[in-house]
Amino acid sequence: MPMPTGIRSSALKTSKPSQITADPTTDRPEPERKTSTERKAGVMDIFHHKEKRNSLVPNIGRSSSPAKSSPKNSPKLAPAKPAKLVIDIESPPLVFHGNTSQSSGALLSGQLLLTVTDPELTLQTFEMCLMARVTFKKPVQKDCPKCAIKDTELFQWKFLTDSTKFKRGDHTFPFSYLLPGHIPATSHGGLGEIDYILDCKALSTLSDSITVQRPLNVQRALQPTGDKVSIRVFPPTNLTARIILPSVIHPIGEFPISMSLTGITDHSLKNIERRWRVRRMNWRIDEHTKIISPACSKHAAKIGGEGKGILHEEVRSLGGEDLKSGWKTDFDTQGGQIDYEFSAALKSSSRPLCDVASPTGLEAWHNLVLEIIVAEEQIAGVGKKTAIPTGSARVLRMQFKLVVTERGGMGISWDEEMPPMYEDVPGSPPGYTKMEDFDGDLSDVELERPNR
Repeated sequence: MPMPTGIRSSALKTSKPSQITADPTTDRPEPERKTSTERKAGVMDIFHHKEKRNSLVPNIGRSSSPAKSSPKNSPKLAPAKPAKLVIDIESPPLVFHGNTSQSSGALLSGQLLLTVTDPELTLQTFEMCLMARVTFKKPVQKDCPKCAIKDTELFQWKFLTDSTKFKRGDHTFPFSYLLPGHIPATSHGGLGEIDYILDCKALSTLSDSITVQRPLNVQRALQPTGDKVSIRVFPPTNLTARIILPSVIHPIGEFPISMSLTGITDHSLKNIERRWRVRRMNWRIDEHTKIISPACSKHAAKIGGEGKGILHEEVRSLGGEDLKSGWKTDFDTQGGQIDYEFSAALKSSSRPLCDVASPTGLEAWHNLVLEIIVAEEQIAGVGKKTAIPTGSARVLRMQFKLVVTERGGMGISWDEEMPPMYEDVPGSPPGYTKMEDFDGDLSDVELERPNR
């Protein structure tokens, strides 16, 4: 039988490692079969070769899968700035003591630190400005940044008048400004925000722009002036409520409230005594916010022209409680009286605003709403003590204004610590009268000697 062409003869095999055989059917070379000793030696050489290569390549950023060499995965390095700016505030917290008509302002002072990293840097302009930024949460045009943000420049510092060269290192520039006391404090509400920002810009001769911004927290603290007493009358009944509240309250901390209700008994009918009994009481603190959103020149036609805006109002509750006991009732006094004292507070999680009235249109104020549910009962007959409910009830609703302000802390208003002005000094003391010479005998005059 003839030998098939696809079967190799044993005579074609050779022991030379460099010689390979070919398959006549496929015309592809076939690798030579090695012995077990040669295979082990080859595997060890390959393993040793990989260890050598791994020791030369640092193991940084190595992953199990090979990274694709696409331009999206390649890191983008930002060009290094020739210098950097840092604003260092040295003044105490910016607190306005008193209302807008009485406050003398707050002093802002600090240093602007310029750190040059290049061997030499030439600055063409170097200035900083203090901006008041009002952000409208509900602008006239939703996607228009000019309708949503209004910036007003309050003051500007120009540190350079001509182009100046700076060597490598740190360079300081002091600055100061007296913030006027009539401007509104920093406020962050649901309808709008008022912020104060220090914006510094430096431009080099090579068109390198170096900028830095820092927000400022401006607060207002009103000093307490004594408790406020409010009286409410509820006709056609004889009920009269007297409420004692503090003049100012703070976003953090409790404040006391005293209430007395008089005129709870009525003896106008013969042998019948009518009286009111408190069944329930609740209080809450409401925050009212109002803002006027103006439009830019581009979208002024949507609201009827320039100088007009859209009014937005919001009311939210900052805390409350239902009270069912704790008051003292006295029916034996003339007219009867109910006394009650409790503590109220603002919820810190609600982030309450302090009272503010800004010329930009943002206003915030607070009210205490107090509701008392009283039920009528009567006692018929002389000497009886059992009261029978009549089924009549009333809701006594009262509303009081609360002034929410920040705490003054250890700060003192300038008006209280500054020396008197020249016009405040009173006139000189009165002149002495002319003294005449004494003519007489001093022997009869008894002189008192001090006790030793």
